[in-house]
Amino acid sequence: MNTLRKIYCRAFQKAFKFALPFLPYRNPEVIGSVKSLPEILLKKKCDNVLIITDKGIRNLGLTDRLERALKGNNISYSIYDKTVANPTTVNVKEAEDLWYQSECKAIIGFGGGSSMDCAKAVAARIAKPKQSLAQMKGILKVHKKLPLLIAIPTTAGTGSEVTASAVISDEARNYKLSVISYELLPKYAILDPELIMSLPASIAAPTGVDALIHAIEAYLSTNASPFSDAMAEKAMELIGKNIRRFVANRQDAEAASAMMIGCTFAGISFAWAKLGNVHAMSHPVSAYYHVAHGVANSILLPVVLEFNALADNGRYKKIYDYIHETNKNVTSFKAEMLVEEVKKLTAQLNIPQSLSEVGVTEECIQEMAEDALKSGNVLVNPRQTTLRDLVELYKKAL
Repeated sequence: MNTLRKIYCRAFQKAFKFALPFLPYRNPEVIGSVKSLPEILLKKKCDNVLIITDKGIRNLGLTDRLERALKGNNISYSIYDKTVANPTTVNVKEAEDLWYQSECKAIIGFGGGSSMDCAKAVAARIAKPKQSLAQMKGILKVHKKLPLLIAIPTTAGTGSEVTASAVISDEARNYKLSVISYELLPKYAILDPELIMSLPASIAAPTGVDALIHAIEAYLSTNASPFSDAMAEKAMELIGKNIRRFVANRQDAEAASAMMIGCTFAGISFAWAKLGNVHAMSHPVSAYYHVAHGVANSILLPVVLEFNALADNGRYKKIYDYIHETNKNVTSFKAEMLVEEVKKLTAQLNIPQSLSEVGVTEECIQEMAEDALKSGNVLVNPRQTTLRDLVELYKKAL
């Protein structure tokens, strides 16, 4: 990283941290059950809605309760279920076309982060039809009011229901673009634990770890504040205590509720503090190799934690206390203990342990590192990071 870029990055970081308390962030209104949604829609005079989801969610029957609730209240709906694991500009265009064809009045993002991000991007395009997503890429470029946007998460992972961003893949360029604006915050978030209790372990595990990583990176961010710390610590407490239990038995209602609430706290924490190198590096991995976001993050976390250990100011011990299995009080803590505990956790949850296991090769490392360096998340990583650092981190994760 050259000197001019370093100066720019640090100036931007300080300015953004100063401005954060004055930006128009708001928490979505939280509703506890899908059954309550029709009343909200009718109050808003929205009798025709677009549901954006994916085929896996529909095949599991997770949309059935929502569809019954809408039909029972004479609310028409159209379903776009072609969203892929890392939603693309094509997904957004297809869903946008369906919105206009069906003359919908509200958008429901139903599923994991992919479906919710796709829904946000569609809403942004409807609000600004003359601008492409590439033109909206970056911070605070969407200023117009969006259609009524409702987020219904079916995984305890992404926190997208409380964040002001959408990440969309441009497959033509092998690039993930982020649209970040407070207009993208959903008006309502439906946190219904029953929806995550049908997840297979293969989805519950990496999405749960993804939520944990949101809290960890927000907690370690140079943009962290007392407010984001409080959200992150509560998230780590809830997820750390319940993720093994939830993945082992998704029908455990208490664990499911704790995971869903923890995920939301984690989302709020990183909405304020941002993330770090794990997310900066995982987005190119997903763009180039179509690796699920939670899996890529889980693999990269121990590598990045080891790299960031030099900058630890005592927070690694707190994170360790939240996530390790036993309640023993550790007196002689070392940073590598957290790294090993994370590896142990992901292994217990049957998540791949290296990028090579999910098909990543050295071929695209230089390009991925260059894309990662462009991410705003690198700016708030606790240890300053160069292009060479990112290349070496990718190689270490293979």
